Amino acid sequence: MSGTLNKVMLIGHLGDEVKMHYFEGGGCVGRFPLATNETYVSKQTNQRVTNTEWHNIVVRNKGAEVCEKYLTKGDKVYVEGRIKTRKWQDESGNDRYSTEIQVSDFTFLSTKRDPEAAPQPNTTQQTQQNTQNASPKPASSDDDLPF
Repeated sequence: MSGTLNKVMLIGHLGDEVKMHYFEGGGCVGRFPLATNETYVSKQTNQRVTNTEWHNIVVRNKGAEVCEKYLTKGDKVYVEGRIKTRKWQDESGNDRYSTEIQVSDFTFLSTKRDPEAAPQPNTTQQTQQNTQNASPKPASSDDDLPF
């Protein structure tokens, strides 16, 4: 195989509200931290251990506006995208690196707590731009596997 792949799929909880940044040309970027957890039982202590990993999520344009409108801290969300590492310099001139997840698709997994609220979309950023790919993928079961 000669190609490469940079694809990330995460399900986690928002650690903060979506922070928006608007540009002069009309575009925008939304950023938020996403927490994923790994839980296991320690063989030494026989106690449950939970490790939390934090991910820097970046959503652009219309997808960012939808996230800002419907997501709040603690909400569960599925995001799909690619890993991007940015290099920048701090005030002292030292090189710094930030690793982010550049989102291409997302699906809200939390239900709204207020029944009077507007219906929550189950959306992806791509379907907002291209509705011909809007059909949901069927969930597979072990019976569907060819082996």
